[in-house]
Amino acid sequence: MAEKVIMLGNAAIARGAYEAGVKVSAAYPGTPSTEISENLVQYKDSLYCEWSPNEKVAMEVAIGASMSGVRAMASMKHVGVNVAADPLYTVSYIGANGGLVLVAADDPGLYSSQNEQDTRMIGRAAHVPVLEPSDSQEAKDFMKFAFEMSEQYDTPVILRTTTRLSHSQGLVELCERQEIEDKPYKRNPQKNVMMPGNAKGRHVFVEQRENQLIEDGCDFPINRIEWNDKKIGVITSGIPYQYVKEALPQASVLKLGIVYPLPKKLIEQFASEVETLYVVEELEPMIEEQVKSWGIPAIGKEIFTVQGEYSANLLRTAVLGQKLELKSPAQVPGRPPILCPGCPHRSVYSVLNKLKIHAAGDIGCYTLGAVAPLSVVDTTICMGASISSLHGMEKAKGKEYIKNWVAVIGDSTFLHTGINSLMNMVYNQSTGTVIILDNSTTGMTGHQDHAATGKTLQGDPTWAIDIPGVCRAMGIKNVIEVNAFALKELERVIKEEVAKDEISVIITKSPCVLLDKKRVYTPYVCDSEKCKKCGMCMKPGCPAMTKKADGTILIDDTMCTGCGLCEQLCKFGAIRKAGE
Repeated sequence: MAEKVIMLGNAAIARGAYEAGVKVSAAYPGTPSTEISENLVQYKDSLYCEWSPNEKVAMEVAIGASMSGVRAMASMKHVGVNVAADPLYTVSYIGANGGLVLVAADDPGLYSSQNEQDTRMIGRAAHVPVLEPSDSQEAKDFMKFAFEMSEQYDTPVILRTTTRLSHSQGLVELCERQEIEDKPYKRNPQKNVMMPGNAKGRHVFVEQRENQLIEDGCDFPINRIEWNDKKIGVITSGIPYQYVKEALPQASVLKLGIVYPLPKKLIEQFASEVETLYVVEELEPMIEEQVKSWGIPAIGKEIFTVQGEYSANLLRTAVLGQKLELKSPAQVPGRPPILCPGCPHRSVYSVLNKLKIHAAGDIGCYTLGAVAPLSVVDTTICMGASISSLHGMEKAKGKEYIKNWVAVIGDSTFLHTGINSLMNMVYNQSTGTVIILDNSTTGMTGHQDHAATGKTLQGDPTWAIDIPGVCRAMGIKNVIEVNAFALKELERVIKEEVAKDEISVIITKSPCVLLDKKRVYTPYVCDSEKCKKCGMCMKPGCPAMTKKADGTILIDDTMCTGCGLCEQLCKFGAIRKAGE
C-alpha cells in the first residue's frame, strides 16, 4: 500500500519533481516559493539543487541542463519571473530537450510582495503553457505531468502556484522516483541559436504547438467536468476551485488544470449544457476574457474582484446573494511589521534618522525602515533599484541634492542585481553613497545562504564572494566596513562619505541576530533610579523596550538580544547588562 503523508504545497511540488526524475534545480529564494528548494535538497543524493544569485541565472541554469538532455526546473516567486523573463520568452521558441519546468509562486493578497501580478498573463505573452494545481496532491501530480508535457510538446512549462496553495497542507500519496534516461544532445543551431533567421522559423513552430495544445488539452487528465445541477456552471482552477466546492456544492464545475492555452472545445461543450456560466479566477480575468472572446456568455469580474484572494463567503455573496452574519472578531491588538530585537538594520537606521538622511530602499527586511519610528526609507521598487534610483536622482537634480540621501541594500540583494546598479554608478560618474547592510544571509525569506556566505544550498563549503573586494574591483576608492552597532563610528563614517563628491560604499557587517540559534544572550536592564525618562533609547523602536506607568524604561529580558543599541543611546548610564 502506498504511503500517504501530509505535505505543504511547496513540499509536494518538490516531491513531484523528485518523483519525475529531475536532475537539476535552480532557484532564488522568494516567498511564497522558498520551501520548494528547501524541501528538494533532501533528495540531493539523486539530484543537484542550488541557490542562484538571481532568477534570471536560475532560469538559464535550468535551460542549460534541459538542453543537455536531463529534466530540470527553476523556482521563484511571481516578481522573480520578471527577472527571468528574458530567457523565458526566448526558450519558448527553443523548446526543451529534457523536460523544463518553471515553478512560479503568485501572491494574491500581497502577503509578502510589492505587487499582485498574475503569472498566467506572462505564460500567455510568452506562449508557454501554464498548469495550476488546487491542492497538495495535485501539486505533486501536476509537476510530473508538466515534465511529460514539456518533452512531448517540446516546450517549457510553467506550474503556477499561489501563497494559499504553497503554504497550506494536504494529504499526498508518495510514489517511487522515475529514473529517466538522459536524452542525447544533438547539435542543432536552427533550434537552439536564437538569432533572427532561426527565430522566425521557431515562431511558426510555437504557434503550431499552441494550436495542438488547445486541441489536445480537451483530453488532458488534469482537466475534468463535475456534473451536478446544470442551472449553475462554473469554470475555475487552482485554489478558487476549493472555494467553489464549498460555496456552491450543487453547481456543475469545469475544473481546469491547464489554464493556458485553454481547451476550447471542452469549454464550449461545458458552456452549452449549463444555464448560467460563471468564471471564478483570482486576479486577472484571463480565462473570462478568452471565453467571452469565443462568444460564450459568462459572468466574471462584473461581480468578482480583481484584487486579493477569494473565499467561500465571497462567492456566496456574489453568486447567491447571501450575506452571512459573522460574529464580531476577537479584539486583538494590531501587530504591525517590525524589525526583530537586536536587528543590525535598526542600528543603521537610527543613525540615518538622527542625521535626517533619506534612504532609497530595496527589497528585504530593511524595507521596514520606511515605517515609524525609524522612517528613513523613502522608496522601494524592486531588487537592486535602490542604487539605480539614487543614481537617477543625482542625474536629475545634481550632486548637492543627494548629499542627504543614501541607497540601502542587503548583501543578498546586492549580489542579486545591485552589482549591476553599482557598476552603472561607476561607469556614469555618480557620486552617491551606498550602504550595503551585510547581515550574512538572505534574511527576509528565512535565512538562506547566498554567494557570499561560503555555503551552498546543498550544505557544501564554497568560496565566499568578497563584497568589499568586488566594490574595489569596480574602481571605487571609498569602501568602508563598519560594525552596524558601533554608533559613533557609523555616524562619523556616514557624515564623511555623503559629503564627498565621489562614490562611497559603506558596508555594515553584522550578522542577523537569528542566525545563531544556540547563542545565549545577556540581556540589558534599566536602572530606574538613573533613568531620566528622556525616551532616547525608545527612538529606534526596539520591541523589547516599553515604558512603565511612571515613564521609566522596562526591558523585556525574554526579547532582549544584548545588542547594546539602547546602552549607547543612554547618556545617563541608566542601561547596563544584567549582572553588571
